[in-house]
Amino acid sequence: MTPAINIAKQRQLDYQLHEYTHDSSALSYGLEAAEKLGVTADQVFKTLVLETDTGALAVAIVPVETTVNFKKMAKALSFHKVLPCKKVQMAEPKQVERSTGYVLGGVSPLGQKKGLVTIIDVSAKDKPTIYVSAGRRGLEIELPPLQLAATLNAHFEDIADN
Repeated sequence: MTPAINIAKQRQLDYQLHEYTHDSSALSYGLEAAEKLGVTADQVFKTLVLETDTGALAVAIVPVETTVNFKKMAKALSFHKVLPCKKVQMAEPKQVERSTGYVLGGVSPLGQKKGLVTIIDVSAKDKPTIYVSAGRRGLEIELPPLQLAATLNAHFEDIADN
């Protein structure tokens, strides 16, 4: 049981777990998940931890086939007045693991050690469900994006580049 699954149970979210055998030679954890679960890549989202120019950390949740747009992410954080900043960059791997409690490739937006400000790409908003990591490589949790956003107190914004 991971912290992400515990949160989903505690909050009584409408979720399903999906497990697959992770291939350590996979180049992309998210694309591997989509392929092995037999779903389209636009349904699987990755959880990225970013560091702002003020040193604060934030989470971006974007489709696995895209990248986060740093300018759009900084603008979204400032727009919602949650973390005013001008720039963001990827956080250092050790910083990610320390702040979330998860290993890279298994970082879930749910059940992180520290409650980080979270922005979800707007492309998730109208989907009935999306897949995010459930807290370890080879384990995904499928749930409605609106429930995920409410649980994380997250905002939907256009933060991805194709």
